[in-house]
Amino acid sequence: MGETKQSTAGSLKQGSYVIMNGAACVVKSVQTSRPGKHGHAKCRIEAVGMIDNQKRVEIFPAHDKVTVPIILKKPATILSIKEDITNVMDTETFETFDLKIPEEFKDKIKEGIQITYWEILDDKVIKEIK
Repeated sequence: MGETKQSTAGSLKQGSYVIMNGAACVVKSVQTSRPGKHGHAKCRIEAVGMIDNQKRVEIFPAHDKVTVPIILKKPATILSIKEDITNVMDTETFETFDLKIPEEFKDKIKEGIQITYWEILDDKVIKEIK
């Protein structure tokens, strides 16, 4: 598994990253309930998967530890394209590997252009064309 760190459920804000059900997600909303007579404040966290775009909702006690993914943003150059897969070379380590081309970049990806890919847990995803 990729790099992660610990945080508390109560410290998450909209736009934060969190791991829910083993998937890296972006927090869309956080609702915190007041503590009850004998309990703790609870956080209802609504998030969307960064890779699969699936909506996830979980409830945590506000003081509970949650895992936050550390996202690495790296530059690369497109070497070749075959259908919806592109072979890229990391411009820092010179490592080559295949990436799936996201729908929004299908007509913009061409050989030789610079991109930025994100390393999220064990996945690599094209996020930007330079």
